[in-house]
Order: sequence, then structure tokens, then C-alpha cells
Amino acid sequence: MKKTLLALGLAAAMPTFAADYTDGDTHKNDYKWMQANIMYAVDELPGESSHDYLELEFGGRAGILDYYGYADVFDLTNSDSSDKSGAEKIFIKFAPRISLDGLTGTDLSFGPVQELYLASLFNWGGGGATVCNDDYSTCLDSTTVNNSFWGLGSDINVPWLGKVGFNVYGLYDLNNKDWNGYQVSTNWFKPFYFFENGSFISYQGYIDYQFGLKDEYSSASNGGVMFNGIYWHSDRFSVGYGLKAFQDVYGIEDSSGFKSSGFSHYFAATYKF
Repeated sequence: MKKTLLALGLAAAMPTFAADYTDGDTHKNDYKWMQANIMYAVDELPGESSHDYLELEFGGRAGILDYYGYADVFDLTNSDSSDKSGAEKIFIKFAPRISLDGLTGTDLSFGPVQELYLASLFNWGGGGATVCNDDYSTCLDSTTVNNSFWGLGSDINVPWLGKVGFNVYGLYDLNNKDWNGYQVSTNWFKPFYFFENGSFISYQGYIDYQFGLKDEYSSASNGGVMFNGIYWHSDRFSVGYGLKAFQDVYGIEDSSGFKSSGFSHYFAATYKF
């Protein structure tokens, strides 16, 4: 297992090469992974909420399908003192991409771009149901995140970082049944220090930045986040800390009444299945 872990770490650190599917074998690069993360967020924005949560995270490759996702479960002990008490319990993100190289059987790489994709992203909250009081005399429709993103994705070879995912989407709001601006997303995983036992330390993170948001749905026309994490990894476990920078996140303009710009802290302990 130590040799396997070291090989994976070295592979992530080395330059990437174009995904060649011209031989018709679209499954030769298949892999999958899944892990459970116990998380604690400090002053998470918007709203400066500090809370625990369980994150079930997965990803991989299956033929022409590249995929990543997670499901978050908040306030695990259902504590009344939690910042998430009475709020949505679940949040799900799913980001499938279809390889254009694999779909067409053509090498579409050029320069640092190693592979192209039809990219999508879905964000689903845990609400959306009608909530009524005991005698059903009063009922309210709860609101929840229900977004989809559609666009073009790529894997790019970046000096030192290695393979970086880069996607450009248009946002279709499923609640409002309307298009609402665009999003640029990128992510990376860079092992940079290796121990003799095969474990390593990585720099990992992502950027999600929205722009062109409509006035009728957002108080700010642009905004986003950048996550910067330092993690120690072994075969079965990882622990880490992440600093997340916010700027008018989700198109919510920062104000004294509701903070949406600043920094939050994340602590994680992970078991890898």
C-alpha cells in the first residue's frame, strides 16, 4: 500500500499528458475513490456560521464520464445551540463531465490543455418541501438551493501544480427557471512533501467565481470563493486545515447586516474507503 500511495502522489505531482482515446479504449483510465470527512467550519460565510458536518465525498472516471461530488449532513448531533439548528440538514453537489476526446475518439489536446469536456454542475439543498404546522392551518413553501451549470471543461497542465481542472459554465437557476450569469471554476491537488513511510503533504483547493448575475436575483453582480488547504495524507486517513476567502459569495453584497466577504476556517479528519 505504501508503494501504491507513493506512486499516486508522484503521479499527481508530475506533468500530465494528453488523454489518448484514439485506440477506442475509453475505459483504460478508469478509477474511483470515496471518503468520509468529519468537518468543522469556523465563521463560514455568508452569515458567519460555525458548525460541524459530515461530508461523504467521491470521484473518479468511468469511460468518457469524469465525475466528482459530495453530500454534506449538517449539525450531526441535532444540537439546538448549533448555528445550523433549524436550517437545511443536507447539501449535495454533483459535477459530471463528458470527455469530448473520448466521445469523438479524437485527440483534442493542444498546448497545456490535455483534455476537453462537456461540463455540468448541480447544487441541491435539502429544502424545497411544503412545511405545515400541526393542524395544517398554515403552510409555507421552503426555499432551497436548486442550481444547474452547463458549459465547457478542460484539464490543463500547470507548472508545479500539475493537472488542474478548469471549467466555464452558464448558470441555470432551476427555482426561477431562468439563466443567471456565469461561473468559472478550477481545482487542484498538489502533493509537495513526501515522508519515508509513503505519506505526504498536499496543497489542494479550488476557485468558484460567478459574474454577470442579474439584478432581480442578486444584490451583487459578481462574487466567489477560493479554498486553500494543507493536508497530510496516508493510505487510509488524512487530516487538514483550509482557509477559504469569500467575496460577495453567491451574489450577496457584503453588508454590516449580513457578512458575505472575508475569511473562514475549516478543519477536517478523513477516512478513505
